[in-house]
Amino acid sequence: MELRVKRAYEAPARADGRRILVDRLWPRGLTKAAAKIDFWAKAIAPSDALRRRYGHVPDRWPGFRKRCFAELSGNPEGLEALLANLRAPRVTLVYSSTEKRLNNAAALKEYLESRAKAGSEGPG
Repeated sequence: MELRVKRAYEAPARADGRRILVDRLWPRGLTKAAAKIDFWAKAIAPSDALRRRYGHVPDRWPGFRKRCFAELSGNPEGLEALLANLRAPRVTLVYSSTEKRLNNAAALKEYLESRAKAGSEGPG
């Protein structure tokens, strides 16, 4: 499976594959028809407290990422629902932040890829 990250306000494309919104709140001003979201994974979005603490300040990214990973690991039900929706050749994690590089979708993509890598490594 190929994981991509894309801003909600960018036009959906066939190449996106399955589109999963990974924000707790629906993107402001975007209709559900225009967004073409296949699954809304709001249960795995960062908590409001974590999101506010980060505030998209680049110096806070390492701490945000670490806490985000901890929240994901502590949310087995939300993670299970997300994983059930990842069964497609290509999945695009959709987010609404104006920060295009250091955002919750990028952190989630890294988390999922590290889990997949750890799961694919056999006994050494």
